[in-house]
Amino acid sequence: MRADLPTLAVILGMALATYAARAGGLWLTGHLPPSPRVAAGLRHAPGAVLAAILAPALLAGGVPAAAAGAVTVLAAARTGSFPLAVLAGVAAAWALRALA
Repeated sequence: MRADLPTLAVILGMALATYAARAGGLWLTGHLPPSPRVAAGLRHAPGAVLAAILAPALLAGGVPAAAAGAVTVLAAARTGSFPLAVLAGVAAAWALRALA
C-alpha cells in the first residue's frame, strides 16, 4: 500500500484538529466551574459508559452472562464499590460458565 503526500497531510491535519478539539475542551473545563447539573452528569458517566459497553455482551451471552450481569449490578448497589462489583461479576461469570 502506498501513501502519497496529500493523503498523509490530510491524516495529519485531522489528527491535529482532533487533538486541538480535545485539548481545548480540557483546557476550557479546567477554567470554568461546572453547574450542579453537569457535575451530577459527570458523576454518573462511568456507570453509564460501562452499561453501554456491557449490555450487548450480556444480552448475547445467554443465561450465564445475564446472571453475572445481575450479580454485578446487585453488588454495586449493595456495596457502592466499583472494584468489588467487577470482582463479583467476574467471579459469577467464571462460576456459572464452569457449571454450564
